[in-house]
Amino acid sequence: MFKAIFTNSFGILFSRILGFFRDLLTASVLGASVYSDIFFIAFKLPNLFRRIFAEGAFTQFFIPAFARSRHKAVFSIHIFLVFSLITLLITLFVNLTPQLFTKAITTGFDAQTIAIAAPYVAINFWYLPLIFAVTFLASILQYKHHFATTAFATALLNLSLIAALLLSRNQESSQIVYYLSFAVVIGGILQLFVHLIAIYKMGLFKLLFGGFKYLHKKSSLIKEDTKKFRSNFFPAIWGNSTAQISAFLDTFLASFLATGSISYLYYANRIFQLPLALFAIATSVALFPRVARYLKNADEAKALQNLQKAFWFLSFLLTASTIGGIVLSHEIIFFLFERGAFGSADTEYTAAVLMMYLIGLLPFGLQKLFVLWLYAKEQQMRAAKVATISLLVYIIFALAFIQPFGVAGLALASTLGGFVSLFFTLKIFGWQNFFAILRSKNLLYLFAGSLLFTALLVVLKDFISAYI
Repeated sequence: MFKAIFTNSFGILFSRILGFFRDLLTASVLGASVYSDIFFIAFKLPNLFRRIFAEGAFTQFFIPAFARSRHKAVFSIHIFLVFSLITLLITLFVNLTPQLFTKAITTGFDAQTIAIAAPYVAINFWYLPLIFAVTFLASILQYKHHFATTAFATALLNLSLIAALLLSRNQESSQIVYYLSFAVVIGGILQLFVHLIAIYKMGLFKLLFGGFKYLHKKSSLIKEDTKKFRSNFFPAIWGNSTAQISAFLDTFLASFLATGSISYLYYANRIFQLPLALFAIATSVALFPRVARYLKNADEAKALQNLQKAFWFLSFLLTASTIGGIVLSHEIIFFLFERGAFGSADTEYTAAVLMMYLIGLLPFGLQKLFVLWLYAKEQQMRAAKVATISLLVYIIFALAFIQPFGVAGLALASTLGGFVSLFFTLKIFGWQNFFAILRSKNLLYLFAGSLLFTALLVVLKDFISAYI
């Protein structure tokens, strides 16, 4: 398990380092301006649908369903064709009505800004069908315990965007955003290409080809599998999409605030997502196929044992990341972004948003771990109910906090939604099981280590501040 976690983590780290270099260039070239807001909006939309239809519900429900099916080749190709059609139709709809779609999600923008943003939105959306195909192939590779290709493939998107920024840095802002938008699509093509190579090298082309070849003849044999998949998938979509919807609502509400607010959310969230992806997502991706197989074979004890190891691993790393990020929030933003068009005031606003996000790092990370238990047990409907409650809490607090706290209030509302989501997920998981995990180690060691780490960071902060 830990080998797979470290493979995922290293791949994510490599990609995020490139991502931070990309963001550094973006901040330097576009700053926190109307054009940076427009690109982040254009890029956020296909990512929203990607995480809802592809990486979220699809991966977490496809793997158990794929493992259970007796006709894996035909079942997998059937699902691939259905969802490819859905993502393609969404993309075509957006490209036919880009202004309508852009206006729907950026009500705070004026008509001129919406007109400028619409072409970029249309271009970026072609990333969606590409990345769904990538996610489908990645799910099959994960079932075979191959994680490296997917972990490192995201770096190709960042490399494509970095190349676009370097090639266009002396152009007008409008041209730079065009370069970036086409780079997103090129990055998707590159990711698909390397996954096809991995599928070929692992000898899985035979499975996919067989699925296409016998789909018509054997479609009747998978009716039960596909019926169960569809009935559970839509609750799974909703359960996985609420975090993305709240991030989308962040952007929507921030469009009513001062220019640059969307960019502050984006830059802060990028840093927040680093430990979340590096530790929580990498761990959950590696753990899920294993837990799903144990539960499928009615071996709950081994499934819980693996979950317990992952819990303490995550608790230590996420606690350290939370403390470090909050104490050094200003310094992190200063070193990463404050140059060129990104000024000191932008640093202050972004650091405030980052601190609000980081308060929720531990609950968000642990929730990603424990929700796997619900999906592995095919309790998608219960997970969807938890997600609904969490989203409603977020909306209430976002509307309450946006006026007094501005853009930082939106990040705090998201954090409070994360706490609520973890609470109800643990309630379904079982308090008895959770407290058994807590009793397996001494919490005092974690608490004492956190205090010592905080003291060291305060000293480090004073040292750094003397040279800023």
